[in-house]
Amino acid sequence: METDVRLEPWSDADFWLLRRANEPAMTRHLGGPESDEKLHDRQRRYEALSAREPAAGRMFRVVLEATGESAGSIGFWEREWRGEPVYEAGWGILPEFQGRGLAVAALTRLLSYVRAHGSRDNVHAFPGTDHPASNAVCRRAGFECLGEVDFEYPPGVPHPSLDWRYRVGPPPTVTASG
Repeated sequence: METDVRLEPWSDADFWLLRRANEPAMTRHLGGPESDEKLHDRQRRYEALSAREPAAGRMFRVVLEATGESAGSIGFWEREWRGEPVYEAGWGILPEFQGRGLAVAALTRLLSYVRAHGSRDNVHAFPGTDHPASNAVCRRAGFECLGEVDFEYPPGVPHPSLDWRYRVGPPPTVTASG
């Protein structure tokens, strides 16, 4: 099946993919391309994240099972959101591979990884309200839309976004009162 993907841990050999993801078509909803200095810093952060314990988060290269081609990247990392320790997820599928359901397939695999290795109950994603494709990925992967928020990305730049949540941990406990 065309949407069969595997996730391979990010490595020092994946910088080319980071460069491809920095093209204007890929960064239109993310504040535009980053400088070479910021790209090298991002590469160091991705490698460091993937060298930590699995519950801290991971960056992965999205690989097509059928051909072995690299189609993009996906990852999750720890953050605090509204006073709660959560994971944030982010992804990017290269233009020539978009529209095939690969982002949903990769996100589904990522959520399985988080269920198996994570220590936080919720994964959030914050696509811009102006990014219908990423919002559709969240919906198709089973995330719940919690509404619109001003999310800073890049840091210091508020961007109207939707807050999507996926519960990987146990449901919240409900206590009876009275």
